[in-house]
Amino acid sequence: MAGSGGSASSCHVTKKVFDRVILYEYPCNERVRALLRVEHLFDRLFFFADSGEVRHHQIAIATLFDLLDICDRTDLRGAVLQDLERLRSSLLALRQHPGVDEQRLAGMLDELQAAAAELGSSGRIAQELRENEWLSGLRGRLTVPGGSSQVDSPSYYSWQIQPVEVRAKDIAQWVRPFLPLYKGIALILRSLRDSGDAVDLVASQGAYQEMLSGKTFQLLRVWVSPESGVFPEMSANKYVIWIRFSGQEGTSKPQPVSSDIPFRLARCNI
Repeated sequence: MAGSGGSASSCHVTKKVFDRVILYEYPCNERVRALLRVEHLFDRLFFFADSGEVRHHQIAIATLFDLLDICDRTDLRGAVLQDLERLRSSLLALRQHPGVDEQRLAGMLDELQAAAAELGSSGRIAQELRENEWLSGLRGRLTVPGGSSQVDSPSYYSWQIQPVEVRAKDIAQWVRPFLPLYKGIALILRSLRDSGDAVDLVASQGAYQEMLSGKTFQLLRVWVSPESGVFPEMSANKYVIWIRFSGQEGTSKPQPVSSDIPFRLARCNI
């Protein structure tokens, strides 16, 4: 999860609309990129787990397995604990600054301590799911195209036709071991997003470039009006921030625009 400037074509999109603008986010290093990916999986998991529709529950279970895969490949728990401690140290240093809201700072430090304690005491994330033989078998089946069908997985079909309350209770039990990780990531990303002050800018002929002179950021956030019909492609390193707006007609290849595009930019770092 080492830092990297990344490429313009891999911009992460939050797909949220605030006051008639669309928010796009770009991680400036691989650590933040990994957190955003996991946040995306949690967003999908909670959405489909809250539904009573059996097909939605299948997506929720598949997403649980995606989270397990990530936790198996990387020490995500350790990385989040490090980020929580790093954020805590940064906030403690603010106590020396005049004008700091002591009450708000104390509340944030309490949140960090609680999140770190809960995640630190959880052991290997979701180990009970790995030890569940039925879930382990289902995990393998879901990697096969059509493997969740009644023909290949009669026990899974039997579970799917259970009352919605039974399925919802099971899914809630399987989600629970991931909650300390979710809380830690949510706290880190909230603090990171809150660290950036948004400024209104204009991309001349669809392009914006800002020289940084060695200053680094962890996350860029760009808001643009949906009426403009464009989206940003971004890259950043310690030398420059580069944003290029493009438009797309249907499924055709996106094309850079040549008109001036007003947008809002926040540069975030903790």
